[in-house]
Amino acid sequence: MELNVIGAKPLSVSDEVFGGEFKQALVHQVVVAYQAGGRAGTKAQLSRGELSGTTKKFKKQKGGGARHGDYRAPIFVGGGVTFAAKPRSYEQKVNRKAYRVAIRSILAELNRQDRLKVVESFGIEAPKTKSMVAKLAELQVSGRVLLVSEDANEALYLAARNIPYLHVVDVMALNPVNLVGSDHIVLTVDAVKKIEEWLA
Repeated sequence: MELNVIGAKPLSVSDEVFGGEFKQALVHQVVVAYQAGGRAGTKAQLSRGELSGTTKKFKKQKGGGARHGDYRAPIFVGGGVTFAAKPRSYEQKVNRKAYRVAIRSILAELNRQDRLKVVESFGIEAPKTKSMVAKLAELQVSGRVLLVSEDANEALYLAARNIPYLHVVDVMALNPVNLVGSDHIVLTVDAVKKIEEWLA
């Protein structure tokens, strides 16, 4: 199959990478796993048995007041937590092959929806926001835009950083979350070739 390249001849690409079936269940699983992997999981609370403090019975067994052994009981302020949270990993295992299939599936669906744009290069040498705004207007993209370059340079990052909802990444930083969360994906020809090498 071929991808249209703005201002240049069409680019021949793999049907497997840019024309495959959209596998919604797999894409959902991979997106959830990717987001779960980003959670810190560092929350920690103390249970009743882990608190320091006296274990002395603070009231007599009889003669008024509830029968409590010490102040570390969960019903008191500063007492232990009944089901105390402990540090844990939220990581969900997704094998490498499934991850690649999900990325291919997303790219193919974006291509079918005409949300994938390919250019020879971004053509931005100086880090100027005005240059980037003009380029986006030329490409007719709006909303949440993801620019993918084979090797994103500093000028590109600086030109894009003041524009809301515009993100610049290189091919190796592509992930299912930034793909499904973008209205348009703009790739360079070199980035497309590198993606094919990665996902083929």
